[in-house]
Amino acid sequence: MEPVLVSACLHGVPCRFDGRGKASAAVAEAVGDRRPVAFCPEVAAGLPTPRRPAEIVGGDGHDVLDGRARVVDDTGHDVTEEFVDGARRALDAARRAGCTQALLMPRSPSCGRGTVYDGTFTGELQQGDGVTAALLERHGITVRPAPRG
Repeated sequence: MEPVLVSACLHGVPCRFDGRGKASAAVAEAVGDRRPVAFCPEVAAGLPTPRRPAEIVGGDGHDVLDGRARVVDDTGHDVTEEFVDGARRALDAARRAGCTQALLMPRSPSCGRGTVYDGTFTGELQQGDGVTAALLERHGITVRPAPRG
């Protein structure tokens, strides 16, 4: 059975910033008959659950990896190091499991693919990827945002 890295919150693990999970029938259908490898980069990097909401300021996950942007929480606390560490741990987990694809939480500063929150904490979105999504893509793992529903 082919493994697929899945954001742990999408697999029902209550690890989101707000302490909830986000399992859904749409996600289960998207995983299909593949073996889900559930992983939360923020928890793996030692951030608590629940935790303050965080957004990328100054770009997207690629910019964070290249040192041109930061990840900060809504109080201004810089959590860039934790997000980069979590991304590296997610890549390691994906490689160990043999994943070539990932199904990740949309809009997240870690897992977002294609769109992420814009760093203003107003709910506005911008084009770009989260830190983990960016690192996985850089290493040849195809990242798809999870379907809504």
